[in-house]
Amino acid sequence: MRRRGDVTRAAQLNTFLGWLMGKASQSEIGTGTGRTFRDHHAWCWNVKPLLPITGEVFDEIQLDGTYLTHGWCLLTAINSQGEIINWQWCNRETTAAYKALIAPIPPPRVVVTDGGSGLPAALADLWPNTLVQRCLVHVQRNIRTHVTTQPRTDAGKGLRHLSLALTGITTRDQAAEWITTLNTWHQTYGHLLKARTYAASKGAQRPTWAKANSTWWYTHHRLRRAYRLLERLVKAGHLFTYLDEHLNGAGISSTTNRIEGGINASLKALLRTHRGMLSQHQRRAVDWWCYLHTPQPRPTPTSFITPEHWQTTTKPHNNPSHQDTTPGGWGTTPTPNEGLWTRKGWAGRFN
Repeated sequence: MRRRGDVTRAAQLNTFLGWLMGKASQSEIGTGTGRTFRDHHAWCWNVKPLLPITGEVFDEIQLDGTYLTHGWCLLTAINSQGEIINWQWCNRETTAAYKALIAPIPPPRVVVTDGGSGLPAALADLWPNTLVQRCLVHVQRNIRTHVTTQPRTDAGKGLRHLSLALTGITTRDQAAEWITTLNTWHQTYGHLLKARTYAASKGAQRPTWAKANSTWWYTHHRLRRAYRLLERLVKAGHLFTYLDEHLNGAGISSTTNRIEGGINASLKALLRTHRGMLSQHQRRAVDWWCYLHTPQPRPTPTSFITPEHWQTTTKPHNNPSHQDTTPGGWGTTPTPNEGLWTRKGWAGRFN
């Protein structure tokens, strides 16, 4: 039998989540002032949602990281329906952080990614047989960074045109024609990729990206980087995985637009709505948002409530010196030996 206190706390948590996930102010959603709301619901910050691991095998999983306030990065994994199947806090996109994200998930048939640092090594170690689809929109952005939106040379214009054509490819024949065009580009302009400028040459000025003691550098450095990116992705087979004949009917995505527009944008909107919250409160808000967008969240979030949540409630200090948000400040976080955090941050979920 549920006691009166349990019913009251369940109602308080539901009200708290209604405010946290919505846009109403504390005074608007509560029965009194904002201060009254904070006093009655302070214990709710202690309740943390727990993600159930189902063991389901997916055809496609998209992985991405987004940087939020206070220097935190959130890694998320979603299925083809845009539902979150796991998330991981870290300070940057490291191999250890991505391993912590994907370790509980069975390997899917295909993983769609923007090529974040640290992810390739994690995939090779934990999901070695999973096919990789590189986000074509991110490839376009990478090429744009190297050759700009309005290249002045014919070689740069050619690579820019090739990158823009990527998102319009819908058949294997078109993909093969695109690869042929890239090879033709290399036959025409490949000599530019080998051109060097020597420091001893008259009028040569060492670029900022070259090493201080280098005696030479590639003359067309940005053009070279743009081509090498496309060449590397073609050789790895990461550009047109979504057209693989063995994946017909799976509906594999060619971009990570679903995770960027549906997850990352919504999380940042949530934090803008509640700007000014303490760092640990912002992370808890993101935890709840992610949990409520999983495939099978519990019917009642109040099932996570335990006596420890409301019996040990303390008001947070406003003085940053009193806020211990480092990994050592949370009793059950991973240790440095586990490789999930450094002195600048951590990759384990806080408690």
